[in-house]
Amino acid sequence: MTVYLVGAGPGDPELITVKARRLLTQATCVLYDNLANHGLLDLAPAEAERIYVGKKKSAHAMSQEEICALLIDRARSHEIVVRLKGGDPYIFGRGGEEAEALYDAGIPFEVVPGVTSPLGIAAYAGIPLTHRSHTSVVTFVTGHEPERIDWSKVGHAETLVILMGLTSFAEISRLLIENGRNGDTPAAVVRWGTRPDQETIVGTLASLPRIIEERGMRPPATFIVGEVVGMREKLNWYERLPLFGKKVVVTRAREQSAGLVARLHALGAETIELPAIRVVPLAWSLEGLDSFDWIIFTSVNGVRHFFDRVDDVRVLRGKISAIGPATRAAVEALRLRVELIGEEYVAESLLTAFGGHAMEGKRVLIARAESARDVLPEGLRQRGALVEVLPVYRTVLPEVGESVDIAGADWITFTSSSTVQNTVSLLGVEAVRGIRIASIGPVTSATVRSLGMEVAVEAVPYTVEGLVSALAHRMNADDKVS
Repeated sequence: MTVYLVGAGPGDPELITVKARRLLTQATCVLYDNLANHGLLDLAPAEAERIYVGKKKSAHAMSQEEICALLIDRARSHEIVVRLKGGDPYIFGRGGEEAEALYDAGIPFEVVPGVTSPLGIAAYAGIPLTHRSHTSVVTFVTGHEPERIDWSKVGHAETLVILMGLTSFAEISRLLIENGRNGDTPAAVVRWGTRPDQETIVGTLASLPRIIEERGMRPPATFIVGEVVGMREKLNWYERLPLFGKKVVVTRAREQSAGLVARLHALGAETIELPAIRVVPLAWSLEGLDSFDWIIFTSVNGVRHFFDRVDDVRVLRGKISAIGPATRAAVEALRLRVELIGEEYVAESLLTAFGGHAMEGKRVLIARAESARDVLPEGLRQRGALVEVLPVYRTVLPEVGESVDIAGADWITFTSSSTVQNTVSLLGVEAVRGIRIASIGPVTSATVRSLGMEVAVEAVPYTVEGLVSALAHRMNADDKVS
């Protein structure tokens, strides 16, 4: 049995350390805070126990003494206990108290440092805490109990970072100025730093309390006081990302959404996952696979569910064709060669690509979804090919689970006609109509329009990468207009 006091970082889940991620995948019990990104809990095994022990200023799930007692109790009944803490366990995280309690109880423990919130938040706000032209001294201080701080000593630090001080910042500002700090010193406050909903307000030590009150800012927030705040105008990289502050709904099947979600996050977007389809494999016969001259795959799912049943790829004698780069990559990952791919990633383009090949009498197998357009098989039959359509999977509505609220979303992405139809079945047209729609290609766009909705952005090329690129281009264009 071992307890790991793990720093989760300041909010962006990608800032967690490699070691912390590994331990979460092995955990049998996770005790987590309010400020630890709850999406990290998905890294833990499904059977792992998850216990919320978060503390807010006005609402504590447990006292610190109760948390320590619970850690000791779970350590005695679990092999690997992860205590997941926002930021770093030893920087205002009370990790030292928990480590002491474990030591006194004879429980083995390890500390896994995390990106502490002052460092991560400052970086994402475009404020270097040190700069050769401005400061070589940084002081971290908690603003939770300002009356306990000797502001005459810490208040003159060239860069002063104040955590947990939002509700008391007016008093802190007054005390700093009374103890000699210039009221015109640049100051910034950052709420939910490193997250897509990050909010930054810049002012001076004297003016910031008034601005905060006018804006109605609420915790959690971190303050930075010092000349380095002036660097934000040049170095504010995060809030300038093309999709920063935008909420984007992802409707792909959950097992396929990770790539799209990661690309959207990299451009600053907040994503709402609404899996609108579930992929179900179908049973089919393996007989006669060696008799086909061509085998065509029209999706990554088709590749996956075809080869899940084919144990020995040497049985395949025919050439392989794929509809697009993602499907081609899925085939090539199996060390198979793709002979033919269309210029555009739709059935019509793939059919055109076959124009340079004699198809009369050729046996063609198309491994695809149960319900799909017949453009490709009919087109090949007209050219004399003997075509067999092999449904290897079907897409269905996802199982009813926890409802997803897409209110306030700026964009919704559709990557197939099925995602459009199923989203409308789940939510209704009106729920979607007020959100701008980004479509992966003309076939999907046609489905959107057939349901009485408009397409604001269409990908070129018709890929996930093209979809994200089109969104970013549109947002850049909108910014220039505004």
